[in-house]
Amino acid sequence: MDRVANRTAAIDIGTVTTRLLIADVSGRDVCEVVRRTAVTHLGEGLHGSGRLSDVAIGRVADAVSGFMRDIEETGAARVVAVATSAARDACNGNEFLDLIEKTGVRPRIISGEEEADLSFRGATNSIDDDDVLVADLGGGSTELVFGCAHDTEDGRDVEIGAARSIDVGSRRVLDMFLHTDPPKPEEMDAASAWVADEMRPFFAGLTGRPRTLVTLAGTGTTLSAVRQGLDVYDAAKVHGSRLSGGDIADLREELAALPLAERRHVVGMDPARAEVIVAGAIILETILALAGLDSSTVSEHDILYGLVLEST
Repeated sequence: MDRVANRTAAIDIGTVTTRLLIADVSGRDVCEVVRRTAVTHLGEGLHGSGRLSDVAIGRVADAVSGFMRDIEETGAARVVAVATSAARDACNGNEFLDLIEKTGVRPRIISGEEEADLSFRGATNSIDDDDVLVADLGGGSTELVFGCAHDTEDGRDVEIGAARSIDVGSRRVLDMFLHTDPPKPEEMDAASAWVADEMRPFFAGLTGRPRTLVTLAGTGTTLSAVRQGLDVYDAAKVHGSRLSGGDIADLREELAALPLAERRHVVGMDPARAEVIVAGAIILETILALAGLDSSTVSEHDILYGLVLEST
């Protein structure tokens, strides 16, 4: 297929998911052509071994190979691929990049700071507000960014007041604390206390108080889909939806009460994400409490948006 000049493909390889966005970009307008998500659990076993396993790398390679076929079929003129927390932490990160390169693209391992910046810019692309907190909840880390974004006569003004990548993610919390199935209350209490301790310094250092919390990535979108009872995932219903503190607490309790085998069959749940969703809910509940807010807006506009906007 002939290349489409303004069509860009972005691949994000995270600790839990590997994702693709192919979009036509004109200025700040992003028109999605293809969006794909594969739950690949790249970080599985990383906490104990310090290495990415051959099996996990194979899952990512299979997903990226499929994405590259989509990219070829749609005629994207540019391809950018990044890897985040799991690849940053692993002692065999470069070996991982070499193997993925065989699919046709070599990912770039980005720092937590760059990940936070890209996530904020993607999430706030259609937001005009002050004191926005963006939380990108991953499997190995969570990026917290506080700032403002405004349209001006000269274009777009984005100011980041504070940004931090914190090594708190759903896979990491699961591996460190939630060892039984279903998890015991004391395990969840210990996880909540640790998450709060790790994140509290970020909030203590803020010069202002967040007015809005925007939640990115699979924890928020999955909890929203479950709360809405979506038999088939509908991005239009999830994007812009709100989760109250009560919603998150209720979902965390309900999902934690179920064995994994039953959790996989909850309406709205991606079965492959069921293993880490309780840990993710604990993290999101903690962020909301530390921010002093009563609800969060769930967004589909995330680091992938930041990547395609930056690449054009």
